[in-house]
Amino acid sequence: MGESDPGESLKELGGRLDRARRAQQPVSNAPGAGTSDALAKGWRVSIELLAAIAVGGFVGWAVDKGLGTRPWGMIIFFVLGVAAGMWNVYRAVTGLGMAVGFRRGPGGADAPGNWDEDED
Repeated sequence: MGESDPGESLKELGGRLDRARRAQQPVSNAPGAGTSDALAKGWRVSIELLAAIAVGGFVGWAVDKGLGTRPWGMIIFFVLGVAAGMWNVYRAVTGLGMAVGFRRGPGGADAPGNWDEDED
């Protein structure tokens, strides 16, 4: 077996790694790139908002039915449902839908090792 230059094999390996990394990254300027992500986020936001309002309205109706406080339970829990829905939308849009006590690191959520414990 002949000896080969280790520098050449490392350059070849580096080139292969760069090509593999480029192949794994999505093309951002392609037509429709990111459309499915935006659509998914839009559906998530709308469903979370509507679900919170529906649950608040149902709980208000149940309280009114059980306690006979019509219409105050429905009004109060409907407003609470709207507030909870808006809070869920805010959390979904800003990326706060994580476990309590953790925050995103500088590299984003998917980067390994970027979950730091919160000092608060």
